[in-house]
Amino acid sequence: MTTVLIADDQPMQRFGFRILLESQDDMTVVGEASNGAEAVRLVDGLRPDVVLMDIRMPGLDGIEATRRIIATGARTRVLIVTTFDLDEYAYDGLRAGASGFLVKDAQPEELLAGVRAVAAGDAVVAPSLTRRLLDTYVHHLPVSPTHGPRPEDPRLAALTDREREILTVIGQGWTNTEIATRLHLAESTVKTHVGRVLAKTGARDRVQAVILAYDAQLVTPT
Repeated sequence: MTTVLIADDQPMQRFGFRILLESQDDMTVVGEASNGAEAVRLVDGLRPDVVLMDIRMPGLDGIEATRRIIATGARTRVLIVTTFDLDEYAYDGLRAGASGFLVKDAQPEELLAGVRAVAAGDAVVAPSLTRRLLDTYVHHLPVSPTHGPRPEDPRLAALTDREREILTVIGQGWTNTEIATRLHLAESTVKTHVGRVLAKTGARDRVQAVILAYDAQLVTPT
């Protein structure tokens, strides 16, 4: 049974999510929060598998709430649910540690699939969509100093040359199938490499690996 906490400042939105989620045999809603501070407090007490997190809420917003939840090291994963076309903070939500995002006008089956994917440890956002998102909001990345070489990101130190290559193409939006085809590897081998990259870098999922590839300047915006 996947346990879900709904964090949204609109009561009707929370009600709609609850009805949808509890119509499933493998999901249950364990709590609701109307702002970020309440979401952080409830996660600490309820330890849900997944938080459906709105971004724009009064007081503590969803981005900072996500950051605080992830910082605790809890197994709870955050799925941002936002009006992406209008909300420029989706990128910040991913950098704060969310495992993905969906738009609020997504189809019900998309939301349910997203919750299941996040609960299973996967990322909801397809790699190609993540790439476009990061390209769109690349101005959020810190500006590198123009003088002298930039120190290498310490998270890359443990990677082999092949694993660094895998991280780079993940950042470029390649799927496992594309990696296998273009690098002439078995798909099972690719999955092993991807798993090792996530483990060695501390990335929670593929979305965070893409962000790392950008932060470490293995990938540059197109």
